[in-house]
Amino acid sequence: MTDSIWPLPPPPMPDPTLPSPSPSTSVSSTAVVSVSANPISVLDGDDSHSRPKKLRKLSPDSTAPLPPPPPPFFLLPRPLSAPGELDAAIRHLRAADPHLAAVIDELEPLSLHQFQPPFLTLARSIIHQQLAPKAAVPTYERFLKLCEVHGGVSPAAVLALSAEHLRQIGISARKSSYLHDLSRKFHTGVLSDAAIVSLDDRSLLSLLTMVEGIGTWSAHMFMIFSLHRPDILPVGDATVRRGVQVLYGLAETPRPSQMEQLCERWRPYRSVGSWYMWRLSQAKAAATPSAVGLLAGAPHQSLMMDTFQVDR
Repeated sequence: MTDSIWPLPPPPMPDPTLPSPSPSTSVSSTAVVSVSANPISVLDGDDSHSRPKKLRKLSPDSTAPLPPPPPPFFLLPRPLSAPGELDAAIRHLRAADPHLAAVIDELEPLSLHQFQPPFLTLARSIIHQQLAPKAAVPTYERFLKLCEVHGGVSPAAVLALSAEHLRQIGISARKSSYLHDLSRKFHTGVLSDAAIVSLDDRSLLSLLTMVEGIGTWSAHMFMIFSLHRPDILPVGDATVRRGVQVLYGLAETPRPSQMEQLCERWRPYRSVGSWYMWRLSQAKAAATPSAVGLLAGAPHQSLMMDTFQVDR
């Protein structure tokens, strides 16, 4: 409103005594005026940049979906069965824990057995669950013969066996459902031998415990004795916890929540430390008859260790 009431003053008259400006001077003057009027204009006199540019909107069909982010890179530790790795683990544990060093000197060394296909090993562990060796071994042998009709042990072969077929060779209905669930997950690609050997410990634990009949403890046993993973600590294993109690002279068996801190010095070879805790507990029970009761309910630990240690 003020501009319409008060007219602008007339432009100044050129001084006749001054020379007329050259074309370059005019452009420069125009540029100066343009800068003072609009700070975002350029100094070359082109005011096209001062005008807002029109944004071209893309239709939803023309926008390609973004590619998924690359998977995180990680490097799996060398398995304990790799050349020199078990010796490196023993050297580390001796230096890191004097208490454990004395146990290592006293007990027989850890021996590892050949690698077996993960599906076969997991199926075998399900069949062996809570069975005495005298019953588990012949049941597993009958299972192998039954699968030979379908070309050997494979996810497709197990899925072709009904619960009644499995019951006739001594496998309960519950274990049959476990075997079928394991086979379905392999058959559909949820699990695979390649994925199992390439996943990190945490991801593998989450994947294995998706299978019916495979809990955290069974997954830990599989990772130690089948895959030879070096840094697995089965905190829920009663025999390992009893071994830690004996090792450090504790008044009570440590709780699972205490095991991480007590065994921290064993990293990155807690699998080997755990193995010595099994042997220490068994040796203590054999030497002290009164200690046998402390291992009540734990025979399945020894069985599972034997289950995953396949003869060469």
